[in-house]
Amino acid sequence: MRQQGEVGIRLWNTFFNFYGAAMLLFLIVPVLVIVPLSFNAGSFLSYPLTGFSLRWYREFFNSSEWLGALGNSLLIAPLATLLATVLGVLASVGLVRGEFRGKSLVMAVLISPMIAPVVIVAVGMFFFFAKLSLLNSYLGLVLAHAMLGVPFVVITVTAVLKNYDHNLTRAAASLGASPLLAFRKVTFPLIAPGVFSGALFAFATSFDEVIVTLFLASPRQRTLPLQMFAGIRENLDPTIAAAATMMVGAALVLLIVMEILRRRSERLRSGT
Repeated sequence: MRQQGEVGIRLWNTFFNFYGAAMLLFLIVPVLVIVPLSFNAGSFLSYPLTGFSLRWYREFFNSSEWLGALGNSLLIAPLATLLATVLGVLASVGLVRGEFRGKSLVMAVLISPMIAPVVIVAVGMFFFFAKLSLLNSYLGLVLAHAMLGVPFVVITVTAVLKNYDHNLTRAAASLGASPLLAFRKVTFPLIAPGVFSGALFAFATSFDEVIVTLFLASPRQRTLPLQMFAGIRENLDPTIAAAATMMVGAALVLLIVMEILRRRSERLRSGT
């Protein structure tokens, strides 16, 4: 009986390992399929490849439309990330340290842009920003993207602050440190991995956003994802694959950075 039980456990483990590997392939293969197409010498997004070429990368960097879209993304995403990080950290500190009624409601409101369908959020932003004359403006796009990034910062920083020893802040205050100095010298270095992780999520959210940008931006303010979306509808060629490949590479870099920050955070919590 014992041997039969062990055999059954091994079969279940084998099944779950196979199922996990199949799901991983299901998620990764569609992303990886686009990479070889970006090096295709042919003019169509199709297999089999007709040859190896960097033609579509040259097309990307020689195109004013693609470079303009990339420039818009590199302008909007960092500004939105900075604003989302500042607002998210301040909100997290208030939520963790403050004692007031309705804290759960405030938390729900802060993370609602991450939960609500993005189309609903985009429609709401469109009418609200129209009254403020922020449509077709870079300021409107930065504010909108920052709002989408705030929930990620709040979640990561709140999780770190809940494990933070507030006696350290009290000790700094007893030695004469001001609240701002105590936060800068004591609190922030310990919660920095969570802050940077949230900032990276906010940056990825802004850099990848299409729907909200589609509602709020003018044709001159197309970001890289929106340019790819327009290219799929208007002029389907492997330049889109080249842009997608570069975005995949950027995403991999972000994942590596987040993993480094996660390990650093674990070392800080363990005191090693």
